[in-house]
Amino acid sequence: MQYQYLSIGVNDSAENVIQHIDNELQQLKEKRINYSIKVVDIEGATSVLCNLEEEGRFSKKASQYELLKYHISNALADYIIQQYEERLLTRIINSNYGYFNSTDKREILEICKKIIRNDDKVFFNTLFQIRRRNLIVKKLLEYFESSNSIILDGFVNFRLKDYNKELEEIIDNGVDDFLIEREYKEFIRLLKYFVEIQDSKFNVVHVVMEYDDNYMLLDDKKHEITNECIQEFVTELSEADISHDDLLVSSLITLAPRNIIVHNWERFKNKKLLDTIKNVFSGKVVLCSGCDICSIAMVKTDIKE
Repeated sequence: MQYQYLSIGVNDSAENVIQHIDNELQQLKEKRINYSIKVVDIEGATSVLCNLEEEGRFSKKASQYELLKYHISNALADYIIQQYEERLLTRIINSNYGYFNSTDKREILEICKKIIRNDDKVFFNTLFQIRRRNLIVKKLLEYFESSNSIILDGFVNFRLKDYNKELEEIIDNGVDDFLIEREYKEFIRLLKYFVEIQDSKFNVVHVVMEYDDNYMLLDDKKHEITNECIQEFVTELSEADISHDDLLVSSLITLAPRNIIVHNWERFKNKKLLDTIKNVFSGKVVLCSGCDICSIAMVKTDIKE
């Protein structure tokens, strides 16, 4: 009876590698292909041996050994992503962006991990996830064409150049996101400072969103003050420089109300704008869940339409 095998040299716990391999090789059992997995120590080096018997109903169509290589390549790809990816990200950040301090590097790493995990469920990130995994599988299969013994650390460090390039691109994007976020935080800090030095003109200002991205501002007596607020800025800026978003934020900062109630806030198309208002006026913003002002605004909008 002839047996063929693959040997996987590991530095970390062999049990984790075995779990990935065994989960993947369950598919061989469904095809009535027998295999065994065991751990061996040779001169202090730990390896996982996967033995396979070259017999069975698949022998005419495809080598069971080819199936073994395919499934183990898939298992090892998942293991590499789980166990090595964060280490590789850290190494690349330290190498390519050594001028950031340790706190910044940790923040960049977290941004990159979020991109890789695709926490925001971005379609293209899902495609990139699949492509990165396929890159690893392809390289493993190519490696097993000429050898039945692999040392994972060496393979990851020296055979995955294309995969590392993908990670470098993710880190570049992560650094861009980090710098944008840092600039945004500084922007928020300055706006909060401007609010603090302003004298509060109103106890409450109502921000009423309309369907067309316009808004109304009402004072604490529910009188409209939109035009008088906007006019102050219109006289200083050309129309090309003005956006509804800029005017809204600038008006609220100038008024510096003690409290802000946002009505029909679901109509904010620019969610970042709403977040900016909440950040600048931290603890002072209430999102209205429905009231007479919301109803009046909806009626006015329907009349306009």
